[in-house]
Amino acid sequence: MLPTSTDWLQRVPIFGALGEDSLRVLLERARRVELARGGCLFREGTPAQSMFVLEHGQAAVIKQWQGREQLLRQLQAGDCVGEMALMDLQPRSATVRADSHSVFIEFSTDDLLRLYEHDLEQFALLQMNIGREVCRRLRTTDEALFALSMQLAAREAM
Repeated sequence: MLPTSTDWLQRVPIFGALGEDSLRVLLERARRVELARGGCLFREGTPAQSMFVLEHGQAAVIKQWQGREQLLRQLQAGDCVGEMALMDLQPRSATVRADSHSVFIEFSTDDLLRLYEHDLEQFALLQMNIGREVCRRLRTTDEALFALSMQLAAREAM
């Protein structure tokens, strides 16, 4: 088991309502990934088999466009990344790069399968929590897109 406590993991939104026993099942085989500043956790377009929780450090979620990088969001301790690919089974939609020495906890599809086999109700709760997190991000993106559309419309009206 990782030294990460179940109490700490319960404060992460997608794990919030999971019981201590289920969190232990997830942590038993989860692995820790350490990155030096500038190290990549994963790259946009690569296959996805796991999600990550940032335990320590800071990281950036970056999207490539016309050969340039665009920052999508900053990650802090307790933030999750990569869970979207576990739901839609698509390649990574962005790159995650460490802005400082960072430690991530990796949960693979096998780890989630293990939770499914251990406690179907807790697995379903985790899936609902992941769905809520993805929806929260979609709402944020919708608001940003709407604001940008209004700015463009205002410029065109001038």
